[in-house]
Amino acid sequence: MSEYRIASRYAKSLLDLSVEKGTLEEVNKDMQLLSETAEESRDLVMMLKSPIITHDKKLAVLKKVFEGKVSELTMSFFTILTKKQREAYLVAVAEEFHHQYNAHKGIEEATVTTTFPLTDALRKEFESVVEKITSRKVELTEKVNEALIGGFILKIGDRQIDDSVSSKLKALRVEFTKNHCEKVF
Repeated sequence: MSEYRIASRYAKSLLDLSVEKGTLEEVNKDMQLLSETAEESRDLVMMLKSPIITHDKKLAVLKKVFEGKVSELTMSFFTILTKKQREAYLVAVAEEFHHQYNAHKGIEEATVTTTFPLTDALRKEFESVVEKITSRKVELTEKVNEALIGGFILKIGDRQIDDSVSSKLKALRVEFTKNHCEKVF
């Protein structure tokens, strides 16, 4: 079974359980904490995926790192996944949980890529554009890519608005490679 399917199923189960228990917001913060910790600590991710380290040691590390910082439900979830030998998928589950949380709350995820960090005014403008397009609240992720030369790329779900200088140059290059001249003899 693929990593995405496994993560999706566990995330869905955790989401349903947290809604049932009334701890959805708390569990969402816990999953964000796990994602942030994994992003900052490559060693944690490698330890979770290691086939050499025993599952009991992995659980002990998770308890040492997260106990007191996450809810009882989240800690129980970590324990269950470790006992089922699925701890390698914890980070993927946390990311998928966040996507499912956003879908549950009606929040649209969008990514904007520019050549520079956004100012507050530009960020609000992009958020309002996405809100107008989707009629939903927006969670905007920002990326910086200097290869764009200028402009922006805005991704909303499976849609993309590419208004970058580099894409316009590529389009011109393609247009110039076409031979629109006719030979007259």
